[in-house]
Amino acid sequence: QVQLVESGGGLVQPGGSLRLSCAASGTSFSIYMMGWYRQAPGKQRDLVATVFRDGVINYVDSVKGRFTISRDRAKNTVSLQMNSLNPEDTAVYYCHVRDRGNDYWGQGTQVTVSS
Repeated sequence: QVQLVESGGGLVQPGGSLRLSCAASGTSFSIYMMGWYRQAPGKQRDLVATVFRDGVINYVDSVKGRFTISRDRAKNTVSLQMNSLNPEDTAVYYCHVRDRGNDYWGQGTQVTVSS
């Protein structure tokens, strides 16, 4: 059973930056996929970015050029550097991991972009 612990959310002004981090424990294997989703109030949970074990990275179009996902395979951690934040980025951000065919989710961390 994989456990995920997230950190790094908070309140930031438009144009600001935040960095989210997620640490996975409970597995001794290099995880197949790690990533971030977000869910705004009244909306579905949507993909933000993923990084695969082989290094392939995907971003949703709305964050390309502003967000950067990175992972440490040895430590099973994944981070999301978010720059040029705008109010539309306000959401609860969830760490997601797919490991040996199973999906795991973090508890979520709130990101609020407001002046």
